[in-house]
Amino acid sequence: MERLSDFETDQKYLRARKRIAEIKGFYQHLFAYCLFTPFTIFINYKTYWDYKWFWFSVIGWGIGLAIHAFIVFVHRGVVGNKWEERKIEELMRKEKNNWN
Repeated sequence: MERLSDFETDQKYLRARKRIAEIKGFYQHLFAYCLFTPFTIFINYKTYWDYKWFWFSVIGWGIGLAIHAFIVFVHRGVVGNKWEERKIEELMRKEKNNWN
């Protein structure tokens, strides 16, 4: 089995930390949305329930949350870190072959 160099190990660790930060950021965003939505509905209910203005913030923020989820969980493979990692490995292989 091939042993990873310290540099590769450090790079994998940094990528893993970055990925964890992205996922954590999404869940913080989701948590804030879940707290904010009932609060907005409550404020709307207490002020003027005949006009349901809370839908604007709920739908708008929901769209933003959906985009955030798409970027974190789906889009990364197309041009995100996975693509970057594949390109880095490809370039490193080419560089290694040029030295041999």
